[in-house]
Amino acid sequence: MSKTLALTEELIGLSSVTPEDKGCQQRLSGLLAPLGFRCETVQSGDVTNLWARRGTAQPLLVFAGHTDVVPAGPPDQWQSDPFVPTRRDGRLYGRGAADMKTSIAAMIVAVEEFTAAHPDHKGSIGFLITSDEEGPAVDGTIIVCNMLKERGEQLDYCIVGEPTSARDLGDMIKNGRRGTMSGRLTVKGVQGHIAYPQLAKNPIHLAVPALTELAATTWDNGNEYYLPTSWQMSNIHGGTGASNVIPGDIVIDFNFRFSTASTVEQLQQRVQAILDRHGLDYQLKWTVGGLPFLTPRGNLSEALAAAIKAETGIDTELSTSGGTSDGRFIAQICPQVIEFGPPNESIHKIDEHIELRFIDPLKNIYLRTLENLLL
Repeated sequence: MSKTLALTEELIGLSSVTPEDKGCQQRLSGLLAPLGFRCETVQSGDVTNLWARRGTAQPLLVFAGHTDVVPAGPPDQWQSDPFVPTRRDGRLYGRGAADMKTSIAAMIVAVEEFTAAHPDHKGSIGFLITSDEEGPAVDGTIIVCNMLKERGEQLDYCIVGEPTSARDLGDMIKNGRRGTMSGRLTVKGVQGHIAYPQLAKNPIHLAVPALTELAATTWDNGNEYYLPTSWQMSNIHGGTGASNVIPGDIVIDFNFRFSTASTVEQLQQRVQAILDRHGLDYQLKWTVGGLPFLTPRGNLSEALAAAIKAETGIDTELSTSGGTSDGRFIAQICPQVIEFGPPNESIHKIDEHIELRFIDPLKNIYLRTLENLLL
């Protein structure tokens, strides 16, 4: 059994359902400290974070990830215990196998091999690990990033081990993610008997023209790396449940997934301008879940792409598709952030797994990237 596979199975066996870490980071610290890493545990609420650094010189290359996993769901729907790593049919099964305990294990073993072969490498290596990526993400990576910013520690490169590959290991890496911003719109009317509409004010009728315009609006055209910003309604709540009552208000939940071609302020102003133009009496509450980030082609993406090509023969694709990740926090203190990990087809699903044939090549890609940047 390879060291990467063994460590992956050990981590899967620790049932670290968010925000629990269940000793994962303690195990990682135990492996990193003998390599010359200074390991710090950063506790925030119920969340455990790890910051580890080897060396003091620039450039600083950081591996980032999370030890927490989503709940397994009904155990009886799994073919095997989700927290007992199980190998069958050329795959390793277990919660976190793809998202993202294999990536963490591969990063650790890659650094072990790199520092053993090149103890006097240039620059520094860091690890930023949290148990709050799958949860609210308010006590995790962002806390460590703020701490590093206050200290003046400069990150130059960061690889986040999220499962980014589509079909084959290395066919896709993420050089950015869209931002997410939600809104709750309450349009006010006047409740009344449905037989006497002249004595009431129907907020549903009032809201529909504005909602139609919002749905038809082109918010931006995207850019080289991003598709156009999208606006989608997710919920509409209105009415008393009776068929003969005009409601007093209607509540609409909506979400923007937006690119770097638009800002939070621009999108909010445009929404409010449309609502005002339709003369609505409304309240609007905004929640910004994460800002978009983008790493243009550069040293990190080229080093990683070259490593993938050398190991797999694949010419990787740069992509900004998918949801949010902790890369959005790291990008605030690091100019080059790239996400790369195993195929994501089974993440968050029953019988989550990774193909065994991808595990050591993943470690080798991280190792080759270290060599490309720090030798």
